[in-house]
Amino acid sequence: MKKIWLISFTFILTVAATYISLPPDLNIKIGNFSLSHKFDLRLGLDLAGGSRLVFEADTTNIPTDRRQSALEGVRNVIERRVNLFGVSEPTVQTSEFQGKNRIIIELPGLDSTKDAINLIGQTAQLIFMEEKIIPATKGASPSATLVSTNLTGADLKNASVQFDSQTGKPAISLQFTDEGGKKFEDITGRNVGKPVLIVLDNTLLSQPVVSEKIIGGNAQISGNFSIDEAKKLSIQLNAGALPVPVKLVQETTVGATLGTESIRQSVLAGLVGILSVMIFMILSYGKLGLVADIGLFIFGVITLSLYKLIPVTLTLPGIAGFMLSIGMAVDSNILIFERFKEEKLIRSIPNALETSFGRAWDSIRDANIATLVTCFILWNPLDWSILPSSGPVRGFAITLALGIAISLFTGIFVSRNLLRVFIKERRSDTNIRIAHE
Repeated sequence: MKKIWLISFTFILTVAATYISLPPDLNIKIGNFSLSHKFDLRLGLDLAGGSRLVFEADTTNIPTDRRQSALEGVRNVIERRVNLFGVSEPTVQTSEFQGKNRIIIELPGLDSTKDAINLIGQTAQLIFMEEKIIPATKGASPSATLVSTNLTGADLKNASVQFDSQTGKPAISLQFTDEGGKKFEDITGRNVGKPVLIVLDNTLLSQPVVSEKIIGGNAQISGNFSIDEAKKLSIQLNAGALPVPVKLVQETTVGATLGTESIRQSVLAGLVGILSVMIFMILSYGKLGLVADIGLFIFGVITLSLYKLIPVTLTLPGIAGFMLSIGMAVDSNILIFERFKEEKLIRSIPNALETSFGRAWDSIRDANIATLVTCFILWNPLDWSILPSSGPVRGFAITLALGIAISLFTGIFVSRNLLRVFIKERRSDTNIRIAHE
């Protein structure tokens, strides 16, 4: 009964993954039922075409201990700016090259970058705004409007996360320059009980209500912030408080034609690779190889469906990672089958099958853990400077790691249960343990 449930689960999972893997523009109708869906692959710059911009940030006037936060703030501002163009999944990341800080921006599907360059190249503008009451005119009631004050990001020395001494909740501490402190004192003095709006690049960041006139150039923004929200707001404030000039040092445009040709060649290479592995497994292991090929097909559709669902930004190195994982997907089967050849000489078929899986697992586990560690290093999720931070390298690592994880599932779970169902014990005395003296 358990075997039937496991096979049923595998069948349902395979059907669902196959459905998601179908191209979204493929509309198959069965009566009143349509098989079309909206899941599609997210293609990277090298496949979809678009532009890649590299800006160099001038951090010479910023203290060393504050450069990292300033760059992170500028990165967030630029990411918000490029989103205004409606670009599908732009990539914005910082890197250090020969001692220079750079911001790398990839804009898939965007060929004309003139407006983007002009907008991205502007230094973040942080301003403080207040309400101004417009006196009533004859026949009209008084109204309020927002006006900019003379307090800007240039007057803000630093913003950091602290904890409110009374409530214990995260808060943002503001430290102004001497001149900024005087401006802030005047603003808070005439806005007690009213909000003061903090705006970065025409985007409202916060609108704290002034509780009292603030003297001394230090202030605190309190509220129901989570720690992550407080950190994000402090970074955004520092982006305006620490304006980092950036200049364009490299611009690369990738045509859609190159992307289309790359996809065509990659798909062809993938099909050739899968067919070659399938033929090899059948020629080498017969019926056992056929079971492994079924597992390989399930591996392919599950992998493709997860690429769409997560989604994974697919690049040429990412496709290379997928190709490599195809060959590795049958590694576990080969180890198990070779062990099975030996075990079936001295055990019954079912017992030899279970023993083969058990004894091959140590080798399978160690080999794949070693590869996963390498994938983690290449992915570099913690952005360590001593490790690679290139987007294509990370794409390769992610697709390879995902392929390994799925291959373990198909190789151990799927193939094992298929073999339990399809391989029958031979009714022969030769299956009795043979002892060799």
